[in-house]
Formats: sequence, C-alpha cells, structure tokens
Amino acid sequence: MLHLTKLAVGVRDIAHLREVQAERVRLDPPLRHRTRNAPRRAEEVLAGGSLYWVIAGATVVRQALIDIAEDHWKDGTACAALVLDPVLVPVRARPTKPFQGWRYLPAADAPADLVTGKIEGADALPPALLKELRELCLI
Repeated sequence: MLHLTKLAVGVRDIAHLREVQAERVRLDPPLRHRTRNAPRRAEEVLAGGSLYWVIAGATVVRQALIDIAEDHWKDGTACAALVLDPVLVPVRARPTKPFQGWRYLPAADAPADLVTGKIEGADALPPALLKELRELCLI
C-alpha cells in the first residue's frame, strides 16, 4: 500500500478544508481533487491508500482514496481526478516542508491516526484552548 501527500494551498485548518470540500461536492460531485498528472503507481495507491493533507506546514489529516480517474479542467485540458472519501481523519501532526504537486508516502512512514476520545489531563485545560484544540481536530 502507498499513500500520497499534497499541500492544501490556501486552507487554514481542518475545519476550513471540510468547508471547502463540502462546497465542491455541492457544486460538482463526487468529491475529487484534480491534479495535472496521475500517479504512475495508482494500483498501489488504490490498494487502501489515502491522501494526506499538509495544512499550514504540517501533515494533519488524511482522506481515503477511492479512485483515480481521467478528468478535465474547466478549460477542457486533461487532468487526473483523485476521488476522495469525504471523511477527514485527523493524524498525528508532522511538520512538512513545502513541495509542489503531490508526493508518494510509503505506508510505513505515514503518520498515525489520532485516537479521538477522552484525553488524560484535558479537563485541566482552559475551556477556550480545549475548544480550539477540538476545532483543529487535535483532540
């Protein structure tokens, strides 16, 4: 299995990515991210791989890849569509340097999913901080 990483350009946080994607699905389903080139290792990526999003300098969330299909930009130019599961799965944040396009990410190097639920010591945090951490899908 192989994953992809991609910068979420212009996206502030996970909540903003969720809003942007909801609007895209509303206007032009299914949920997909268009990219100039299709992965040459598509079979490996589609064998359970995900697209890991880099937001504000860190890999913070992933989405399962459902399909990779031929598509077209609005001007008719050919491109590839990474068809995504709409569920955003927060992962352990990992600082990530900027890059162009997408990159392969071996499964062994992928950040672990964040386990949601009761976090020890969370009750001691100020309510405003706790709220912000939840909105960022960090707890």
